Amino acid sequence: MERDQMERKIISVSKKRQITIPLKYYKHLGLDNEVECTLEDGAIIIRPLNRDSGEFSVEILKDLIAQGYSGDELIQEFEAHSKNIKKAVTNMLEEADAIAAGEKKSSSFDDIFGPESE
Repeated sequence: MERDQMERKIISVSKKRQITIPLKYYKHLGLDNEVECTLEDGAIIIRPLNRDSGEFSVEILKDLIAQGYSGDELIQEFEAHSKNIKKAVTNMLEEADAIAAGEKKSSSFDDIFGPESE
């Protein structure tokens, strides 16, 4: 969908900060039970969640080769690093679920990056 062709929808936000994505948008984007949510230029952007760890694979391999690994040693290190990425992603998703369920407090922008400087 082109930005100028987008249909405008107003949706409600529940007391638990939950929203319902219009079915037309949900189907168009091929969404599943999880999405990626980012804050960009004062807007919340919701995108399909790409759980393909392949995007990390190239970066992991480049880093390991730069460290001098090759052959079987490269494969072993790659497998170890890949497992660590999967664990980190799983932990992040579990934390996001806990925040969404109200079981854990989320961090604010200032908590992470500090107060904005003038």
